[in-house]
Amino acid sequence: MSARQLDPQISPLHPRETTALFGHRDAELALLSAYRGGRIPHAWLIGGPPGIGKATLAYRMARFVLAHRNPLGSDVQGAETLWVDASDPVAIRVAAGAHGGLLTLERTLNDRGVMRSVITVDETRETISFFGSTAAAEGWRVCIVDTVDELNPNAANALLKVLEEPPQQSLFLLVSNAPGRVLPTILSRCRKLMLRQLATGDVVRAAAEAANIALEDPALVEAADASDGSVARALTLLGGDALKMKQRTAALLATLPRVDPLELHALGDALGGTDRVALATFIDSVDRWLSERLRADDDNANANLPRLARLAEVWEKITLAARDAEAYNLERKPLVFSVFGLLAEATR
Repeated sequence: MSARQLDPQISPLHPRETTALFGHRDAELALLSAYRGGRIPHAWLIGGPPGIGKATLAYRMARFVLAHRNPLGSDVQGAETLWVDASDPVAIRVAAGAHGGLLTLERTLNDRGVMRSVITVDETRETISFFGSTAAAEGWRVCIVDTVDELNPNAANALLKVLEEPPQQSLFLLVSNAPGRVLPTILSRCRKLMLRQLATGDVVRAAAEAANIALEDPALVEAADASDGSVARALTLLGGDALKMKQRTAALLATLPRVDPLELHALGDALGGTDRVALATFIDSVDRWLSERLRADDDNANANLPRLARLAEVWEKITLAARDAEAYNLERKPLVFSVFGLLAEATR
């Protein structure tokens, strides 16, 4: 299948169905080493930019633990990776979301069939019955939170209570796109495992496998080059005029806090309609821009803390506005003006 024929509405496999891992060998070995040592920390925060394989790694670890329950067994002690064959009964049940030893917390649809903007407290409280139940599969029980950034305040506090008194043979894998925004009380109870953006070659291989396209396809290579190390971003850029949208948005972001109104109108017109790929590309470009500035300020001892706080607040507002625009199919042009208004104010 050629990248030029790729249907932009086709989604790659869910991380629970993905057995391959690209570019995170050191992180994988850290998890494997901790597990076969017999005293693995009960909670891990797997952090890094969006779309680089954090959830894929979390599910890979969950499959391994559920398939190899004795960390001191010869099968674990001799393992070189966390790989579990896709035909293994554990892998099949995990892929189907039907393994009794695995609980996943992620955003779900509400009663109207609209994707919620957060993970709710009621969903998070399932961890209490999950870890207290005797009905689950024997041995280890694993909870994946994808992502912990999307827990609402009450949900975060509910998760914290379980983390404070973890049951035996419990393992929490918390995925985060923005570890700096996670509650400090949750962070303090986790071993941190930070993943870096992927090399372009790894993005090409991962995206080719996810989309079933040829490694040498020129469009795939071009998308990988512009992906900033994110497989999810590369797959988005393969659809339609996504690369042009990314470039146009980046050019406007570079002019902040001043923005040409004519260019803003043109961007809003280009984003009009119901093209989900265009919207995802626009929001992803803004998210990446904000993330880079927050990270740079966070690493700078002389950072402007009020400005840092404004940017963090704006990031949250834009994320919620984008989710509403997609969920309720709202007009895109007002979203563009709102986003750049917030960014201009925060960067003055």
